[in-house]
Amino acid sequence: MIRIFKYLLIIVSALLVSSCYRGKPSEKPPVHLNPNMDSQAKYEAQGKSKFFKDKSTMRMPVPGTVARGELREDEVYYTGKTKEGELIQWVPINITMQILERGRKRYNIYCSPCHDQTGAGQGIVVKKGFLPPPSLHIDRLREAPDGHIYDVISNGIRNMPVYKHQIPVDDRWNIVAYVRALQRSQNTMTEDFPAELLDEIK
Repeated sequence: MIRIFKYLLIIVSALLVSSCYRGKPSEKPPVHLNPNMDSQAKYEAQGKSKFFKDKSTMRMPVPGTVARGELREDEVYYTGKTKEGELIQWVPINITMQILERGRKRYNIYCSPCHDQTGAGQGIVVKKGFLPPPSLHIDRLREAPDGHIYDVISNGIRNMPVYKHQIPVDDRWNIVAYVRALQRSQNTMTEDFPAELLDEIK
């Protein structure tokens, strides 16, 4: 009985060892049970086409096509200008504390490196040698229409770069609203306060 058991153990061991040996790798392609669309005919970008007349695989959009999210019917909102090309006087949004808070955060990210958090134009890059921008509190900018500030954010001016690619339209208007609040905070006159608060201020 013991002898039979030994023989069985040797046979099982031999089978186990031989099962680990796969032999020479096969040169045949592996079996692909579900190829799906792995081998589909397709055009590569910038490739040449035998189908289209212009021989180009990449097709131009149909005239009048507008990408999703790019329909800009409200010209004033997206440009800050009227149809006649004049800068609008006031922001075309209802200003709330939520908008001002959003504008403050975006301003501190994108604007304060040059304009600093007070708008005086002494940001960190100015201290490193960058040409200082004008203070946001000078009369010219305080009296400028809101559309001007929006246009400058969008398209840049002099040393200020274009920010329309980094800052969405909504956030640009939020920043404009915050800049107005910032200007008001630094240039408040006594007559701007309600009469019931004047005693507390004095």
